[in-house]
Amino acid sequence: MQTDFSGASADRAPPATAIVVGGGVVGLATALNLQLNGIATTLFDMPGESPAASLGNAGHIAIEQVEPLASMATIRSMPRRLFWRGGALSLPIGSIGAWLPFSMRLLAAARPARFAAGCTALTRALGGAMDAWRRLLGRIGAGELLLEDGHFIVWESDASAREGRARWAATKTGKATLRDATPDELGELAKLTRVPIAGAVRFSGSGQIADLNALADALAGSFAKAGGSRIEARIERLDVKGGRAVALASDGSRHRAPAIVVTAGAASGALLAPIGHVVPLIAERGYHIQSADTDWPMGTPPVVFEDRSMIVTRFRSGLRAASFVEFGRIGRPADPRKWARLRKHVAALGLSFHLPGREWMGARPTLPDYLPAIGRSRRADNLFYAFGHQHLGLTLAATTAEAVRALVAGEAPPFDITPFDIDRFGVRA
Repeated sequence: MQTDFSGASADRAPPATAIVVGGGVVGLATALNLQLNGIATTLFDMPGESPAASLGNAGHIAIEQVEPLASMATIRSMPRRLFWRGGALSLPIGSIGAWLPFSMRLLAAARPARFAAGCTALTRALGGAMDAWRRLLGRIGAGELLLEDGHFIVWESDASAREGRARWAATKTGKATLRDATPDELGELAKLTRVPIAGAVRFSGSGQIADLNALADALAGSFAKAGGSRIEARIERLDVKGGRAVALASDGSRHRAPAIVVTAGAASGALLAPIGHVVPLIAERGYHIQSADTDWPMGTPPVVFEDRSMIVTRFRSGLRAASFVEFGRIGRPADPRKWARLRKHVAALGLSFHLPGREWMGARPTLPDYLPAIGRSRRADNLFYAFGHQHLGLTLAATTAEAVRALVAGEAPPFDITPFDIDRFGVRA
């Protein structure tokens, strides 16, 4: 068998059927891509203890985030970003058993050589992210859901504006570009808040999804229309015998297919670790509040209030304020102080927001080097995976789906997936 660097196999024919385990945006996009390309696919939408992060994020297509958060700059900034000091980083003492070993791995991943390699890997993956969304949404007649108006970053003091501009000017941003906001743009931004804006930049090349619920409905509806099968059931574990994986559901049923793809987000580790993969995932939990009652103008790009580590997005369904990086475990109760902090920021800024707003908390699946895991398992020749997209799940979902379809079909993925091999963290006997 001849295999190239990407994991594609020259002499493999596409399978007739596939199973996708996990119904977040990565799973939905993957299942749809497989189905649209002639592979009869069953999607197991696993009910979980925490809602999929892809439905609770800021809706931002963040192609500018080509520098992994596993960096020395991030580590140096952590003390001032702690929640108890007013920042967005939360390390709950009850989850120390999860975040302490994760933090040690993050520190190792932040070494300059690994950081540089991570930048290269993410630059390649993010370079085609917007085009992939155009292709997928165009193919299902939902192109209007993709808004390509960039986003703003604003600062509330002269000092933070100087520091923020300098930091972003020195940051790699891939295909995205930034410039100072124009006087007209500053005037429009000033109308959104009662707090004076000391400075702002506007990114071009990034974008947003017009409404995340509409996106989920469009992907799921198109999957069903194309003949895909969607089952709400929990896959408890994978059984591997003779180099082939079988998915075992909570009701005891066994599900076989020539291709099984794990896209279960933060729950992926529990499926892959027992068969020998090292999967140091953490549930990096984020919070938002949303108001359906708002005068925030439709069409306004997402606005990052960087001094508050908060992003505000206007969706068709209302206005959402999102924040926080809480290293924890799936299933732990939400921390109501996070929602209280968001309400405090919204009120202080005087945003058009009917408080208290609807609350949400979900877990981003994050690996210590802040790179996703995309590839084909060496434990079973019919097992593939795509998870660990951290803050970039929505951004990378469509291009990840294209990469997985190519792998399953024995073709070369659209970008080099070698850096995303889960075995970079080691293997167990």
